[in-house]
Amino acid sequence: MQNSVVSREEWLEARKALLTKEKELTRARDRVNAERLALPWAKVDRDYVFDTPTGRKSLADLFDGRSQLMINHFMFGPDWDAGCPGCSFFADHIDGMLPHLNNHDVTFVTVSRAPLDRIEAYKIRMNWHFPWVSSFGSDFNFDFHVSFTKEKLASGAVTYNFRETPSEKAHDELPGLSAFYRNEEGEIFHTYSQYARGGEEALGTLMILDHAPLGRNETGTLSFVKRKDEYVQKPADKASCCH
Repeated sequence: MQNSVVSREEWLEARKALLTKEKELTRARDRVNAERLALPWAKVDRDYVFDTPTGRKSLADLFDGRSQLMINHFMFGPDWDAGCPGCSFFADHIDGMLPHLNNHDVTFVTVSRAPLDRIEAYKIRMNWHFPWVSSFGSDFNFDFHVSFTKEKLASGAVTYNFRETPSEKAHDELPGLSAFYRNEEGEIFHTYSQYARGGEEALGTLMILDHAPLGRNETGTLSFVKRKDEYVQKPADKASCCH
């Protein structure tokens, strides 16, 4: 359904009114960001080991010499043939961010429970280059509430996004993003985690769509998303200036 069509002057007044609310949203985001930075930290006392292309590595090793580590919890179970389409959509945004994050003393690593050989094969298929390691055989995903055993799911509820979530609304693998800090003494602290739709602001494609005439045009969260090599390409317009 097409929106109402008005004069340029009426459009300008409506746009100015929306700008006031957009500025309120920006200021609210700044306040929330400040509160996030002020959160207390929890020391990580458990040792976690990950399979990587260059051998087994600890959580401390994943920092790669930097003081800050962001871990992308990617839904890719041990027996899955491919990664989650939504997580793949997020992953499409990572490679371009890495030089900027690394220069800001932040290492970004993706972690999944799939064995490393499956991760490597899927990474080649999707033409990604970011660091991606396997937590297969580790409790890491379970401790950070992004993976759940069949027994836990059968119990009726799991803890996800800091609350009890009915099993019928959960899955054996779920998405998230966690942040860690390593001090000069080598101590590691868990500083932040977000789950569900908490990471949408990192999805530049969604932010652009939110400003497009028809928005996300979705019937449910990320209902339009496919793996990037699964979209059906429309025939090119023969009259296009690019052809």
